[in-house]
Amino acid sequence: MDMIKLTIDNREVEVPKGTTILKAARSIGISIPTLCHFELKELGVHNKPGGCRICVVEVAGRRNLAPACVTECMPDMVVRTNSLRVINARRTVLELILSDHPSDCLECAKSGSCELQALAIRLGIRQNPFKGPEHAQSQYQIEVSPSIIRDMNKCVMCRRCETMCNEMQTVGVLSAIERGFPAVVSTAFNQELLHSPCTFCGQCVAVCPVGALTEVDHTPKILRAIIDEKKKTVVQVAPAVRVALGEEFGMKPGSIVTGKMVTALRMLGFDYVFDTDWSADLTIMEEGTELIGRLTKFLNGDKDVKLPILTSCCPAWVNFFEHQFPELKELPSTAKSPQQMFGAIAKSYFADKINCKREDMVCVSVMPCLAKKYECGRDELKVNGNPDVDYSISTRELARLIKQANINLAELPESEFDSPLGESTGAAVIFGTTGGVIEAAVRTAYEVITKKQLPKIDFEELRGLEGIRSATIDVDGLKLNIGIAHGLKNARKLLEDIKAGKCNYHAIEIMACPGGCIDGAGQPLHHGNGDIIKARWEAIYRADKEMPIRKSHENPSIQAIYKEFLGEPCGHKSHELLHTHYFDQQTTVEVEL
Repeated sequence: MDMIKLTIDNREVEVPKGTTILKAARSIGISIPTLCHFELKELGVHNKPGGCRICVVEVAGRRNLAPACVTECMPDMVVRTNSLRVINARRTVLELILSDHPSDCLECAKSGSCELQALAIRLGIRQNPFKGPEHAQSQYQIEVSPSIIRDMNKCVMCRRCETMCNEMQTVGVLSAIERGFPAVVSTAFNQELLHSPCTFCGQCVAVCPVGALTEVDHTPKILRAIIDEKKKTVVQVAPAVRVALGEEFGMKPGSIVTGKMVTALRMLGFDYVFDTDWSADLTIMEEGTELIGRLTKFLNGDKDVKLPILTSCCPAWVNFFEHQFPELKELPSTAKSPQQMFGAIAKSYFADKINCKREDMVCVSVMPCLAKKYECGRDELKVNGNPDVDYSISTRELARLIKQANINLAELPESEFDSPLGESTGAAVIFGTTGGVIEAAVRTAYEVITKKQLPKIDFEELRGLEGIRSATIDVDGLKLNIGIAHGLKNARKLLEDIKAGKCNYHAIEIMACPGGCIDGAGQPLHHGNGDIIKARWEAIYRADKEMPIRKSHENPSIQAIYKEFLGEPCGHKSHELLHTHYFDQQTTVEVEL
């Protein structure tokens, strides 16, 4: 690797050729402010349009200031990041951005975590000499979708969301429209997200530095349900939440706060605190049985069997193939997601146990995902208009609720989930990361097919953070070919291979978010820090190893519900409650000329 030397703020630094000034400066602890720049190298996410000019620096011998995020280092280059000229330029650029931005910070959902706000504090902006036309006050209407709120009046054209939508997810919903002051990043023809191919993965929300894109907040409705004496409130918590929630309370990334989180939820007033891990185990029983059934038909010579089977736990991924690959909608498992399986069981089996009418039960989920909000509202996941899951809130929303209640999570004692929908296995907790769902399925499928105990419970070959991975698992002589993809760009590649007849996989796991649920759009914001994602990933597998039972089919609570209520996996009752179907959602936009 070719190395070059340069000087930044009178400090010599040696970096690989092709390194930007921004990266070189950060390597020696020099902080250059940025707005449009965003990078998560571990997951291949990189946005550097160089458009905001907040990161300008002075380069000796050059007349104009240079944007540090896109200017490559050169041999013997001399850079100043803190000259008066640089500071004045940054202040002026920021003042111009602020001149065309709403000043309703007290009411903004991003207040306190807004990068524009933080920049104004850092650069000491207290009064603004520029007064733009403030199109933000009236130009665009605020759009509220099932998952995402868009307030394009607050868009600063950093175009991070565009990068995530088009390059990382290849959904193609967002792009720059208009020019001058009305310029924003929006949808084609400015159509609503609900009527676009948007998957509601929320990765645009996760990288938006301001309040232009935020999640729909359901916490006020949940609080009203909790204080309603006529309602029974049931809450479930996804596996990825327990390895990230602590970050919102100053705990180090990767802290596992399961017991403290359960205590906090009880203190908030929920009647029952359950675990989505329980329904993840249930999902494995249904999805694993479906996999075994299709494999058996395939091995018996059935040419019409639908392979590869695709996982169906991720609602953003479901939206993606319904919009972009509807011709393949027979491939995914018909099993509902763990969130929806839980809701279906809670409002039938558990409601009967506690003598509660379905309409008097409010089922809440805490998810690392924003697409789960959309999933709750899908018509096929309701009974007579009553949803299986009433409200889904993000990890961030739960943190806000806990803080509003003046609860210090770090100091809480640990407690256990309620029974019976709170008992789970290690196979369930690994649902929270890429590769976890298929590993959990293999643990069960192996023992069901072979009638033998697994010689090794950890399938390291299925783990990792590479965008596309593959492995062949020897199931007592049967070579089971498995594919794994996270991030919809990588999912697209696999689906294109399937369409082209180039795929030899028997099963494929797909998660919409890079890294899987640990980097879901509802998780605490990490601002491009890949070490945080890695810490969450490691915590997931650590939690798995700490569980006394690590295979879904060995969960006694799961065994009991099949015996008492469901019958057998993929049986009549299970299909009625735990399975779904998919739709062709390709749309055509008509434009009047």
